[in-house]
Amino acid sequence: MSSLPNPIFSVEEYLRLEYKAEFRSEYIQGTIVAMAGASRNHGWIVGAVLAQLATQLRGKSCGAAANDIRVYIEKYKVLTYPDIVVTCGPDVLAEGTPETLADATLIIEVLSPATQSYDRGEKFLYYRGLPSFAEYLLLSQDAIRAEHHTRQPDGSWLLREISDPGAILQLTSIGCQLALAELYERVQLETTLPLNLPAPLAPAM
Repeated sequence: MSSLPNPIFSVEEYLRLEYKAEFRSEYIQGTIVAMAGASRNHGWIVGAVLAQLATQLRGKSCGAAANDIRVYIEKYKVLTYPDIVVTCGPDVLAEGTPETLADATLIIEVLSPATQSYDRGEKFLYYRGLPSFAEYLLLSQDAIRAEHHTRQPDGSWLLREISDPGAILQLTSIGCQLALAELYERVQLETTLPLNLPAPLAPAM
């Protein structure tokens, strides 16, 4: 018995459903995909990033927001909610959707086991369709680790992986920096068993 095909929705249909929905969903080329709930670690990291950015962006032309800001990537017909999005200058809005951004300078995602492959792969591809997109930062929620992508003058992207707790991440597109250790102050990191286990008892004679 064959399964029924997934229905294809237009952007307008998705937005009408999303305005009424109790929980948020993404729109990916005609398909509506429910978003997973966030962990406590995820929440602490997002809050710590916003706290650092809010202080540094005060009085500047850029602003940062988390979770509830929807972004439309027209090139790929995708609507999604980044964990943190930074825009500079007047917000560029999607036509006919005043609550939806159509451009961003910096996007930050906190990785989870369920979404990390998507965030590193297809989602990064979609974000690169935004006209002013210049930096992409991925933060692990189980270990002190960052994956920092920066767009180069020739349009290519450079990846730096950082796991030094004392590192300072330079966000050049918005003139800010993030102290990596401070992002993880309240995060419960994974622990491993110690390697110096006692030797097994000798068998009784």
